[in-house]
Amino acid sequence: MKIGIISDTHGDIPSGRKAIKSMGKIDLLIHAGDTYRDAMLLKEVTKLDVLAVKGNTDFDCEAPSEATINVKGKKIFLSHGDKYNVKYSLDKMYYKALETNSNIMIFGHTHIPTYVKEGGIVFINPGSVSRPRGGNKPSYVVMNIDEEGVKVNLYELK
Repeated sequence: MKIGIISDTHGDIPSGRKAIKSMGKIDLLIHAGDTYRDAMLLKEVTKLDVLAVKGNTDFDCEAPSEATINVKGKKIFLSHGDKYNVKYSLDKMYYKALETNSNIMIFGHTHIPTYVKEGGIVFINPGSVSRPRGGNKPSYVVMNIDEEGVKVNLYELK
């Protein structure tokens, strides 16, 4: 299964659409928060299946702040990350992975792309397609999950 991952669009629908177009054919789009409304607009215009959570700037939003999905025997946990202090470390996300028996942890919030494997758990932050930080360029992730495992590719938006 080919999954596109974006986060922190912050109202920049054109950059979100550009990232999705750059991904090629995907089976699912995951949006890791900020802004949930953007994820729903992208779902509407692209007709893709979308899994999304709200972020810390999604005020007055009834969307979930966390979600899980099982794909090809892998459990994916999705959160914006602000409640797990991801700007400082991945420790709380790691313990949440253990608590939820998740293999893949997807988050945003930092606007900095991250791909780390620790203790058999994959941590992915696609960065931001609209407001990158830390000297990074706008970015997104394409993840493939199949019988052979998980393959993660981080891309700069051009």
